[in-house]
Amino acid sequence: QVQVVESGGGLVQAGGSLRLSCTVSGLTFGGYAMGWFRQAPGKEREGVSCITRNGDTSYYTDSVKGRFTISRDNAKNTLYLQMNSLKPEDTAMYYCAAHRDSWRFRIFDASDVGYWGQGTQVTVSS
Repeated sequence: QVQVVESGGGLVQAGGSLRLSCTVSGLTFGGYAMGWFRQAPGKEREGVSCITRNGDTSYYTDSVKGRFTISRDNAKNTLYLQMNSLKPEDTAMYYCAAHRDSWRFRIFDASDVGYWGQGTQVTVSS
C-alpha cells in the first residue's frame, strides 16, 4: 500500500520561509516523477512545482519562480519544497503527489497523479 505523508506546514509571516517534506512508502520512490500542488479555499487545485525521477529537471508555476525550490532525496524516499519570501497569496493546503506511472518523465497536471498525500496547511500572514 502506497503512503504519501507531508509535513512542515505552519503559520509564518510574509517574507518568511518554510520547508515542506514528503515521505513516500510502498513504491520505488526513485522511479516516479513527483510534484507539489496547492489548493486555497474556494479555488481549484493548482500545480506548484514538479521534478523528474532523478531530480535533474524541475518546473515551477510562474507565481513561485525564484522563491520556491523543489528537490528530492531518493535514498531517503523524500521530496522537499523550500519556500522563501512567502506571500499571503501562498496560503493554501499543499499536497505532495506521485505520478501514476513509474516511467513517466514529469507530472503535467493533476490528471497525471496516481498518489496524493493528505496535505499540509501553509498560512502566510500579512
